[in-house]
Amino acid sequence: MKFFVDSAEIDAIAELNDLGMVDGVTTNPSLILKSGRDIIEVTREICDLVDGPVSAEVVALDSDAMIAEGRKLAEIAENIAIKLPLTWDGLKACKVLSGEGHMINVTLCFSANQALLAAKAGATFISPFIGRLDDINLDGMDLIQDIRTIYDNYAFDTEILAASIRSVNHVLDAARIGADVMTAPPEVIKKLAAHPLTDKGLEQFTKDWEKTGQKIL
Repeated sequence: MKFFVDSAEIDAIAELNDLGMVDGVTTNPSLILKSGRDIIEVTREICDLVDGPVSAEVVALDSDAMIAEGRKLAEIAENIAIKLPLTWDGLKACKVLSGEGHMINVTLCFSANQALLAAKAGATFISPFIGRLDDINLDGMDLIQDIRTIYDNYAFDTEILAASIRSVNHVLDAARIGADVMTAPPEVIKKLAAHPLTDKGLEQFTKDWEKTGQKIL
């Protein structure tokens, strides 16, 4: 499974990137707002830092404007993935921009039918939103499973990018199902390393080591 970082915070991305935990980055208008940075400036900085795909999202609502914005964002760096909403206009833009050779991340996917359309339109990534489905009492993992089945049935190349991940269990479940990629905030990725038994075991080892009176250095 590829790990993408869902953030526009340079320091947080750099820390994970130094550990080899970053295969790509996803951003959106809300994350750009949170960063307080200019979209072109911060996206270029992320692209310089990370080798993998960096998703930058259009804000237009009609296909012609989406295409124009997508082309502008693609000029930032070679590893830009143009992020488009899963609307009819977004699918039109996906078809055009993917046909030009650009990586496309189709976002705000909430149904398997939508994911099927995105794959047919040439999407590089499809971003089903797990957490937001959970918020309305639907199981986001059912969507990941349905998309996995459909894509495998017809050998689509579009990669499933599990998004709106809010917990370590979301990561585990998506990995079990076979999502190609997951994107999560830095704090969720860090929590993957945490376990109370690890902490308890380390505490005991430390106490026992102190009793030996020894030093390694």
